[in-house]
Amino acid sequence: MLKQLRHRKTAKKIWVVLLVLILPAFVFWGLGSVMRSKKESSYLGKISGRQISPLEFKDALDAVRTQAIMQFGDNLSQIEKHLNLEAQAWERLILLAQAKKRRIKVSDEEVIAQIKSYPFFAGKDGFSQKIYSELLQYVFRTQPRVFEEQTRQNLLIKKLYESVTKNVNITEDDIRKEYIRLNEKISLYYISASASDFTGEIPAEEKEIEEYFSGQSFKFKQPLSFNLQYMILPSEDKEDDSLKQRLNQITGQMNKKEDILKIAEGLGLEVKETGLFSQNEAIPGIGWGNEEILKSLDNARPKDYLPVVKIDKDYYILLLKERKEPYIPDLTQIKDKVKEAYIKEKTQEIARQKMERCLEELKNAYQKDPKTVNFDKIAKNLGLKSGSTDAFQYGSYIEGIGSSDAFWTHGQQLKPDGFSDIIETASGLYIVKLKEKIPVDEKKFTEEKKDFGEKLLLDKKQEHFTQFFDSLKNKAGKPF
Repeated sequence: MLKQLRHRKTAKKIWVVLLVLILPAFVFWGLGSVMRSKKESSYLGKISGRQISPLEFKDALDAVRTQAIMQFGDNLSQIEKHLNLEAQAWERLILLAQAKKRRIKVSDEEVIAQIKSYPFFAGKDGFSQKIYSELLQYVFRTQPRVFEEQTRQNLLIKKLYESVTKNVNITEDDIRKEYIRLNEKISLYYISASASDFTGEIPAEEKEIEEYFSGQSFKFKQPLSFNLQYMILPSEDKEDDSLKQRLNQITGQMNKKEDILKIAEGLGLEVKETGLFSQNEAIPGIGWGNEEILKSLDNARPKDYLPVVKIDKDYYILLLKERKEPYIPDLTQIKDKVKEAYIKEKTQEIARQKMERCLEELKNAYQKDPKTVNFDKIAKNLGLKSGSTDAFQYGSYIEGIGSSDAFWTHGQQLKPDGFSDIIETASGLYIVKLKEKIPVDEKKFTEEKKDFGEKLLLDKKQEHFTQFFDSLKNKAGKPF
């Protein structure tokens, strides 16, 4: 242990675990089983050219697991599979390497003070040596010297964070602008047009569809696709000798290129078929994003077996039945799809043309007399829809329209009689005019200003550190 935990007034009981604040925001590389794939190597990877030994990586992995226990407690077992602790271990090593490069130091006294500040080590009279020892042994399952070294590293990362973000500041104006953005309400009048409004105006005759396909056939090119035959060997929640023997038997038959139907018959299993799918689609019957399968498909040829894959509790035996190179189908095969694309493109053109004409008429009317601009009349004359919203805030949802962010940003800047340019959203094209602006409550702003400012500053620092870390990891390179 660190000499001895000296008597000192217990620090303010705030649970600031740096990796909880910093690292969950950075999940990158999507590492698979690092330990499994690199067993044969004397090192597991590199960071900025420096080799990382298995022991060094294991220490980092133990440390991030300790942080996860602190953060999630009893709930860790339920969510651990979603946490990618291996990726976080690499992130920790990158940050520690940067702290070392900057010659950041942490004293024994700082480590002691940090450990004493954790509320879960406190008894009636402050820090409890007994609780400390028991939690390390039975909850964290680590030794004091290891936990104390992890704490030292956490403080190194904390000091790195503070060093990187020390010059990040906000002004009174920054606080007010952001508070207004998140709390001010507005309501709008709008004119809208979407492609679906004009579907009936497009005849889509045979000739038009053929000409469209002739000039736009590249849009319908089908990607590289695969068709798999597969069977599922249930593990029945146990990894016994019988299961291992069956897997060894199957592997031997696969190596001999035996017919998959024959293998299945011998095992009493059913052979299924996925049908054609591309690498950016879910594998029918199997699901999304199985990297092991997709990687194996890169160099596989028809009638090749893929390595056995375990998904959840079951084993999948897979055979590549068909590999279809990228191609453009005949029009007869995808006529409905081409027709749909043709109509969508043409109706989008109509919608934009009508909205551009609408904007022009609004500008002409505004020049004559801003106060007499009639949104509803101009919209109706052009066959466009018009309406108004209830009061809404930034970040909310507008019924029938969608996200409010673009509408709030444009609307908040408008003068009472002004109107916006064309706003393009997922739900269509819009022109908006300010109906009402409900300003923030100044008394409430005064009351909340301090806490709001502190949170805003923390967000700004976090954003700055994220950019710093993105740059750092790019320089470090991938571990393999």
